[in-house]
Amino acid sequence: MKTSRILLAAWVIFVAFAALAPAQDVKTDYDHHADFGRYHSYYWEKVSTDPLWQTRIQEAVDQKLQSKGWQRVDTGGDVAITAVASTHDQRQYETFYTGMGGWRWGGFGETTTQVENYPVGTLVLDLYDTGNKQLIWRGIAHDSLSDKPDKNEKKLDKAVNKMLDHFPPREKS
Repeated sequence: MKTSRILLAAWVIFVAFAALAPAQDVKTDYDHHADFGRYHSYYWEKVSTDPLWQTRIQEAVDQKLQSKGWQRVDTGGDVAITAVASTHDQRQYETFYTGMGGWRWGGFGETTTQVENYPVGTLVLDLYDTGNKQLIWRGIAHDSLSDKPDKNEKKLDKAVNKMLDHFPPREKS
């Protein structure tokens, strides 16, 4: 009986960790009236972040847009790009149960809840039509951050690839 309790407790802890593990979240939206077929060049208007990450963000976006046939220019492109990257601490609550307590099983046990803080990074990428100054596309990515810059750089590349994977938007038939 004791072995089954240990296995059950281990399974509950495993499921709790799997369910609470932060995952990369990427969302995009665009102006459904914009004609993306007429945009072929872009320039960087502004990147608000730490100076080390400014270049990394620009390089990741440049690589993806240029692979789609877009050309980066210094000024006067069809599209102006802005990016904002920020970090904040996210709280995660983990509750552990000991014994087979609780009203369901009619027993008694202890419950312990731990609060864990982990850093989360957010990248917002906006594309503006330079002719009318209107926002035509936005991508937002959230992901937990590592204490290792190499891992964070890989997460940035993955986020930018996910954001721009189906870019430019195509008209639905």
